[in-house]
Amino acid sequence: MFRLTAGHRSSMTVATVLTLVGSALGLAQPLLAKKIVDAAGSGRIAWPLLFLACLFLAEAATGAVGRFVLERMGERIVRGLRRGLVSHLLRLEMREYDKHRTGDLISRVTADTTLLREVVSQALVDLVTGFLVAVGAVALMIWIDPLLLLLVTLTVVTAAAVVTSLLAGIRAAAERMQHAVGEIAADLERALGALPMVRVHRAEEREAARIGRCVDTAYEAGVRTARLASVMSPAVELAVHGSFLLVLVIGGMRVNGHANSLGDLVAFLLYATYLVVPLSSVFRAVGLIQRGMGAFQRIEAALALRTEPTGPAREAAPAGPARATESTGPVQEKPAPAVEPPAGHAEGSSARRATHPRTPAGKASPRDGDEEAALALEDVWFGYDPGRPVLRGVSLSVPHRRQVALVGCSGAGKSTIFALAARFYETDSGTLLFDGRPAAELSRAQCRARIAAVDQNTHVVHGSLRDNLTYAAPTASPDDVRRVIELTNLHQVVDRLPGGLTGMLGERGNTLSAGERQRVALARALLTRPSLLLLDEPTSHLDAINEAALSRVLKDITQECALLVIAHRLSTVQHADRIVVLDAGHVIASGRHEELLARNATYRELAAGQTLRTTATGPADRLPTR
Repeated sequence: MFRLTAGHRSSMTVATVLTLVGSALGLAQPLLAKKIVDAAGSGRIAWPLLFLACLFLAEAATGAVGRFVLERMGERIVRGLRRGLVSHLLRLEMREYDKHRTGDLISRVTADTTLLREVVSQALVDLVTGFLVAVGAVALMIWIDPLLLLLVTLTVVTAAAVVTSLLAGIRAAAERMQHAVGEIAADLERALGALPMVRVHRAEEREAARIGRCVDTAYEAGVRTARLASVMSPAVELAVHGSFLLVLVIGGMRVNGHANSLGDLVAFLLYATYLVVPLSSVFRAVGLIQRGMGAFQRIEAALALRTEPTGPAREAAPAGPARATESTGPVQEKPAPAVEPPAGHAEGSSARRATHPRTPAGKASPRDGDEEAALALEDVWFGYDPGRPVLRGVSLSVPHRRQVALVGCSGAGKSTIFALAARFYETDSGTLLFDGRPAAELSRAQCRARIAAVDQNTHVVHGSLRDNLTYAAPTASPDDVRRVIELTNLHQVVDRLPGGLTGMLGERGNTLSAGERQRVALARALLTRPSLLLLDEPTSHLDAINEAALSRVLKDITQECALLVIAHRLSTVQHADRIVVLDAGHVIASGRHEELLARNATYRELAAGQTLRTTATGPADRLPTR
């Protein structure tokens, strides 16, 4: 907890000093009251009473300023903690997102930091100042009457023993409660994120019951915390009232026996009160810290999650005709492995190899001269889980100003290639190259600056249409924005929205149809003018008219950048410069549309299935556009 105050030590020092000054002014008041009581018979008490009133006002003023400084420090610490958490969570490795629920991570930024705010703004200083004030009060009480102090100490020690025995239980219950609150946020985010599905399947009651179980868990943990705290509070009150009664009874007897004066008894009673208040603050602070430790551990666990490295994995090799390796001399450029279809798909393979000689991995096609490919994979192996590869020795290249399409059955590894190209994951073996440079020699920012992507799960964020279009290019000119609107046929959307480009799209773009959201995502990607554009199912939500228009747009785009497209609708990619067929993580064939129809059985099956779907699909089956 002390580490959280780094950078705020000056404010903490000021607050502590002000609190101690106020406490010192408070400790002086019983001594002054003692003198006033002892001097009451002489009648000279006007000025001491006035001075006592001044001490009281000064104590109140310094306490108020000190409390404000503490509260402001707490807000600043929470602000810094939230900023750090947000920045950290946005930079986590993708594998970490695969392991953790989004709602639970969000709750660590909101609920956990709110609980921690009370700890850093109150508990720490209360712990320090309460202890110091208690020491001062004890010293003065020893000076006045050691016997009475011994009696007070016995009651305080008894209460402290009870409180100490409860702290571990309070901390464990608080941790369970914070975890349950995180589960509530995660489950609620799960339900609200798929609300149309929940409504259609009449699952409101089931989702409410699921979230309700988490609410019940949080309730049970909260009740246990309250139960333990309810035992702790009477223990503290017992120390307060018990010590006061003991001092009043024993002290009164000693005054009657002339062992002490009435002023001594008044002063000791006041110091007993002053002792109880800081001790209560200490006990309360200890309990609050124990509750806050559950939240703090969740925050520390989030901050310990691995983030993406900002720099390259290794230094770039010296410039030369060939890349150097870590061992001996230069390595000759290695041609891509021959694409050999597995058994059952070998038809026409010899003719294909004779007609289309292989291009070296990472190189563009011969008609592009010596220019390196925008993207190349050389014998890439990758799996999300150890021992379960998704890609098995994949080699392919995407030349500049050419369109390459990836086709294959679901689960063949197409989207995984996109994830590697976006540097969301690192290859298990093999090489990923951008413009002939290994990805390991480039930072992720350098790689991503070369690409733009349109995911099959179209992302439209809450905000205006202009905000969504310029998300990746905030400084884009109005002319560039108009250009991509025309390219993606979005002018009707602009005309329909109240406010045009400044019209709000709602949460997740719910005011747009699926096809319109897809075109917004495509326009956003085109606005960045990438050297490599990744399109994952770009026509999955488009009607026939917009699909035909997109095919023309893709042809124009290839004049500016390389294009890598995933498509199940072969009509979208039948005019691609090269089509790569994937099956179970292997590249089993590549070529143009007509060649693959003639020579590869898997591609013919995909095309036949497409034809059947096309035949069976009529205008009534299309998703409506608005």
